[in-house]
Amino acid sequence: MKISYREAIRQALREALLGDARVFLMGEDVGRYGGTYAVSKGLLAEFGPERIRDTPLSELGFVGAGIGAALGGMRPIVEVMTVNFSLLALDQIVNSASLLRHMSGGQFSVPLVVRMATGAGRQLAAQHSHSLENWYAHIPGIRVLAPATVTDARGMLAPALADPDPVIIFEHAQLYNLEGELPDDWRCDISHAAVRRVGTQLSLITWGGSLPKALQAAAELAAAGIEVEVIDLRVLRPLDAETVYASVRKTHRALVVDEGWKSGSLAAEVVARIAEDCLYELDAPPRRLCTAEVPIPYARHLEEAALPQADRIVAAVREMLDV
Repeated sequence: MKISYREAIRQALREALLGDARVFLMGEDVGRYGGTYAVSKGLLAEFGPERIRDTPLSELGFVGAGIGAALGGMRPIVEVMTVNFSLLALDQIVNSASLLRHMSGGQFSVPLVVRMATGAGRQLAAQHSHSLENWYAHIPGIRVLAPATVTDARGMLAPALADPDPVIIFEHAQLYNLEGELPDDWRCDISHAAVRRVGTQLSLITWGGSLPKALQAAAELAAAGIEVEVIDLRVLRPLDAETVYASVRKTHRALVVDEGWKSGSLAAEVVARIAEDCLYELDAPPRRLCTAEVPIPYARHLEEAALPQADRIVAAVREMLDV
């Protein structure tokens, strides 16, 4: 069955609401408006305002309310409209949700799911185009997911809700209109990276909104006789390093594509781990391809120039392979 990434998430939400009376959705415009990205459209009419809750414009407040509800035995799904707005809730996520199991000596858990849109490419200018997944992947005590396919968008929510600790789900805004085949067995784990394309000459490692670009680049390279392996990290914390290492030991080269800025990036962490644990497997230094270190421009041609694109991935691979 072919469906959109947006519809896959909506189906996952509906299934969760039907299956467990403790589950509810809260956030800005999730009810009457149907969600800024139309993900929750129709859910208010089906489940009512007790379970589909429009909130005031206060991320600090409603994320904190979600934490309290989770501590009280509920299974809240909190939608933050976009990742840059989540900075207003950093105190609740970093200083409360992620720490309460440790600070209580294991007495309390926070089974909270926070969903948020991330990424650039929509001409929304600097304040609405952040890719800050690495900020959250830095924090112990939370699990960080980045579904990049229809299947993962459909399958990741259920195990996230079953996790006794906080889970952050990053949905790249460029993916909502993505369409793909949803297999009969769409359920997935939230612990392992995925090999999206098998190859032998270079490991191309990415996640989220950069995955379609990486696959496009891999297809173009394959047409020229160059076979790269595409790894979708998809679980950003805890990183599944073993899947990455297995690929690098086969291909002996690694390129990490990250829509975040290069300085202090998640790409830097992946490259550092490869250097630490696979150094003598490498035939060339591992490389990163990241967003230009500027605020994301509004003008389309400048925005496109700032972000990693398929043609730049192809050029980087060719340079690394000297072909």
